[in-house]
Parts: sequence; C-alpha cells; structure tokens
Amino acid sequence: MQPLFRLNPRQQHILWATVQRYVATAEPVGSRVLVQEYNFDVSPATVRNTMGSLEKSGLLYQPHTSAGRVPSDLGYRLYVDQLMQPAATLGEQVESLLGAELGWGSWSFEALLREAAQILSNLSGYLALITVPQTSKALVRHLQLVQVDQGQVVMIVLLDSLITQSVVVKLPPADDDTTISEDTLSSELQILSNFLTEHLRGQSLSEVAAIGWSSLDWEFRQYAEALGQAIDDLARRTAGPTPTQLVVSGLAEVLRQPEFSDAQQIQAIVHLLEEDSPQLWPLFFESPTDVEGQRVRVWIGSENPIEPMQNCALVSSTYGRNSLPLGSVGVLGPTRMVYENAVAIVSAAADHLSEALS
Repeated sequence: MQPLFRLNPRQQHILWATVQRYVATAEPVGSRVLVQEYNFDVSPATVRNTMGSLEKSGLLYQPHTSAGRVPSDLGYRLYVDQLMQPAATLGEQVESLLGAELGWGSWSFEALLREAAQILSNLSGYLALITVPQTSKALVRHLQLVQVDQGQVVMIVLLDSLITQSVVVKLPPADDDTTISEDTLSSELQILSNFLTEHLRGQSLSEVAAIGWSSLDWEFRQYAEALGQAIDDLARRTAGPTPTQLVVSGLAEVLRQPEFSDAQQIQAIVHLLEEDSPQLWPLFFESPTDVEGQRVRVWIGSENPIEPMQNCALVSSTYGRNSLPLGSVGVLGPTRMVYENAVAIVSAAADHLSEALS
C-alpha cells in the first residue's frame, strides 16, 4: 500500500509542473525554470524550498549535487493517482483512427491486433503490447467447411473472441462408391456449414464435442463421425490454459527515448518480450495499487516485480466480451512517460476492441 500524502495546493502545483517539465525535456528541473515557465507568483527561493520538502517526502530527488530535481517513482505515482487528467481529445482521436483503419470484416483477429498495436505505438511513441484472447473461454460464432482436396475439407471455426481455429476433416467415401461432383459437394458443404453454425453458435468447443453427432439430420449423417472427431481434436487443443500470444509493436519508437540508449537494458527488455513474456501476464491483469474499480492499471518503475522493467512504466487495460476479460492492451515506456496520453490511448483502444468483440 502506498503512503498517504496530503500536499497543499502549492506543493501539488510544483510537483505537477516538475513532472510536466521533466517529461518534456529529460533534464533535471530547477526552481528558476519553473517560475519562468509556469507563472508561479512566488520567488525561485520559495519554489526551491517547496521542492526540498517534496524531496524529503521522497517525491523528488537530485541526480547529483547542484542539479535540479527529478520525479521519483513515488512522485510519478502521486501524479498519476491525484494530479493528472487523461487527454480526452486524444482518446477520441484514437477511437476514430482505430475505427477508420481496422477492417473488422477480416477472419484474422490476430492480424487486426497487429494493426492496432502499430497504430498505438505510432501514436504513443512507446511499445504497444496486446495479448491475443484465450480460446478456452470463447464460444462458437460461425463454422465453415471448405474443400481443399479430394475427400478432404477444412473446418474453420470462428470463435466469438474473433480467433479462428481450423482442422482438416477426412470425408468418408460414398456408400455406393459414386463420385460426387465438386459443385454438389460444395453445395452440400455450404448447407452443412449453415446448419452447424445455427445449431452450435453460442457453445464452447468442449460443449460442442460432447453433443451426439449421430443426431444430425439424415442427409448429413454420413459426416457425423468425421465431424465429431474434428471438433474433439479442436476441443482438446484449446482446453485449459494455453500460452498467451503477445503482439508487440514499436521497438523503434521506444529506442528514441534517451532512457533506452543503453544497449544492455534494451536487450533485457527484448529478451523479456520474446522469451519470458509469461512473466508479464500478472501485470496486465493485476494492479500495483489498491484503487477500487480501477480500470486502467499503471505500473511505475520499482513497482514492477520484473527487474528489466524497473526503469519502465506499463499502462494497461483489459478488453473483452460483456464483463468477461479476454485480453489486455497496453503501452510500455520509460517512467518519464506522458501518462495523460498513455492512459487515454490505452483506455480508448480497450474500449474499441471490446466493442468489436461484442
């Protein structure tokens, strides 16, 4: 639990201005600069004394003697929780841009998430991270059978998370050894696809696997065993927790930040994203603070339990269907982050993805 600070209006204003200035310049902030740039109606000495009291509280620190002050992780935390307002106009722009750029008619939700991640990284200047929805929680939305070879079709199942699953189905030979024309088979497969979609929509793959396939209408009964086996294979493949895929975009963007000029540090982050990304999952779905009903989660610097991220900030929010969270969207950057923009961007993107799933 974070310490409770009761700052007076002047202390709040000076902490706010110090964060604003440092985020903009990456240079330690002095009292004289604050008086000049932020129209304080007090002397630089008064501002300097106030900054000294904020330093004693652990909200600011001096990187070296005679330098100005820099916000600490605790200072950023207080700023995020009490002093900042998300950039509402930017959030509206994000929603509009995602709506204009993303084509939700596509079968590949993963491809859409990659597009969304690229848009978010371009807008924020940070790494965009989006987790692909878990298929084990999703329900059947549409089913399509497509012929790929003589005696073989592919069953494509679109889940309501907009993730697709597919499996090859071997068709049984006709009872009288007659050859079915391609046109006839295509027509039968379309009718069967419509029939299955109508009867299986809204069920999980495990529920579908448990139904009695022998109850299919007589004209489709010859396919019952093959279809049942195919669905059973899909249900086993998606049962239980599966490795969550992470869509990442914007490494080039974040490399422009001075905090990531150290090659060793950026290598540690890349290794985390590529090799050890499961360590990130709790950060996406838990909060470092006990703010009740918190929608957007913000992990700042030393709050991160993962060492390579202790000079970073992660802003994230879940997206899902109705009240069920299926994935998370976030941005990762330095603690010297424009939190107003990051929170607005992440919130708008989570809303947009949730709307698409609904």
